[in-house]
This record gives sequence, structure tokens and C-alpha cells, in this order.
Amino acid sequence: MTVSVASRRRRIGVRAAAVRRDAARCLALLDCDGELSVALVADAEMHALNRDWRGKDRPTDVLAFALREGADAEVHAGVLGDVVISLDTAARQAAARGAAPADEVRVLLVHGILHLLGYDHERSPAEARRMFARQRALLRGLAD
Repeated sequence: MTVSVASRRRRIGVRAAAVRRDAARCLALLDCDGELSVALVADAEMHALNRDWRGKDRPTDVLAFALREGADAEVHAGVLGDVVISLDTAARQAAARGAAPADEVRVLLVHGILHLLGYDHERSPAEARRMFARQRALLRGLAD
């Protein structure tokens, strides 16, 4: 398993090495092998990605770009995909919850990885319950 983290936005309390470690541990807990890239970005970059790829003209907290789906899935068989996290949005959400930004980034990372593996909370209420239960279990596993 290979995990790469690119931090294009500096934020105190969020370290690329910790994100890389959490991602690798999450993939191990999922018994999932493959390449994963994580980009830590500012709201401006996330806004552009969300607009261009989802047609939503605003920043969001996390986007996941799966490479094991679609017409080219066989070409990218060993690559899970990309998780993009807005550190600005994560910091706002963390403040609203009274949590540390690093903790919010961990939640968003796990959420994005689950999306790469086909979980989709927007598909149905049952799928949302399934995804969020798995997310909680993984977060407990990362806390150990």
C-alpha cells in the first residue's frame, strides 16, 4: 500500500505525516491494498474542484475521486484514488464542534476513503446508516 499526502495549505495542528499514518492505518483496518493520494487544500481550490466536478459552486469539506470505477477502472486497478480535504472548511467545522482541526481532518479522511470504496451516504438512508457506522468503527480503530 502506498499513501502520498500533498499539503498545499498550511494549517497549524494538521501534519501531513499524521494524515499519511492515519490513511495507511485506515486502509490496513479495511484490509485494502492500493495507492491512495491525499491533498490538503484551501477553500479556493476546493471550491473550484467542487464546481468543476460536482456542479456545486461552493467549497466543501472533502471530495473523493475513485479510480477503480468507470471505463478506465482496469487501467487503474492498483490505485484507489484521491481524497481532497479543505483545511479551511475542516478548521471551521472543528471549531463548531469544539474539536481539534486534526481530529476533523481524520474524520474527513476516513469519510473520503469510504467513498473511494463505494460507500455513498447520499444513495439512501440505509446506505447512510451503513457508511456512518463503518466510519465510526474505523475512527475508533484509529484512536486505539
